[in-house]
Amino acid sequence: MERLDKILAGTGRWSRKEARGLIRAGRVTVNGRTAASPEEKYRREDLVLLVDGAPVSGERYTYLMLHKPAGLVSATEDPRQKTVLELLPGHLRRIGLFPAGRLDRDTEGLLLLTNDGALAHDLLSPRSHVDKRYFVRVAGRLGPADCAAFAGGLRLEDGLVCLPAGLELLEAPDEAIVTLREGKYHQIKRMLAHLGKPVVYLKRLTMGPLRLDPALAPGQWRPLTEAELTGLEKLRRSVTGPEKGETAGFDREAEIETH
Repeated sequence: MERLDKILAGTGRWSRKEARGLIRAGRVTVNGRTAASPEEKYRREDLVLLVDGAPVSGERYTYLMLHKPAGLVSATEDPRQKTVLELLPGHLRRIGLFPAGRLDRDTEGLLLLTNDGALAHDLLSPRSHVDKRYFVRVAGRLGPADCAAFAGGLRLEDGLVCLPAGLELLEAPDEAIVTLREGKYHQIKRMLAHLGKPVVYLKRLTMGPLRLDPALAPGQWRPLTEAELTGLEKLRRSVTGPEKGETAGFDREAEIETH
């Protein structure tokens, strides 16, 4: 059970003081009844919350799918470069959203933004081995030998030993689909550079059960659907088990996954 003013303030649209003012002015309706006091307590589950007749989500966590464009960094803030959070309206930048799994500044595609640190930990933990698929274009021609090298697990010059990965050739000889089950720093670029085929374009298509919505143009975003949220929850259970432990201390800014 949480105070109503805290639930409203958690949306990022109003401060705690502003939320109290809305409630006292009779502008907030909860489950069909005008709220009388900021101190009223409710469970967030199945809460029907209206402000001035407009629905407001009282959910604790937010999950957004973003089609990341090139030129932005996957961070919550950066003193020199524009971040992906700057694509969002102000109220969504005030609720603690962060990228769950980073992409390079010049890499495009699927990016999950959330304030659910436990979910991000479960998806990005090295033990989870969540499949991620990318479209890649290289300088050079890809062939069966490259596919075999990926499948066998590459050992790079710096000593990094990569898990076996997928390389699916496409019709154009310089294009392929890469499937990874880990996320080392700049891994796809390092793997293909090792094979003498440097990456010239990279786009993430999937992350576990999430698939980049083709209706989203670069820079656009939308909330996850109920089906997508259900898919994430199933994935979480598959990698943590039904009795999930605490994951406090997850570093939201850690370089866990960049390609």
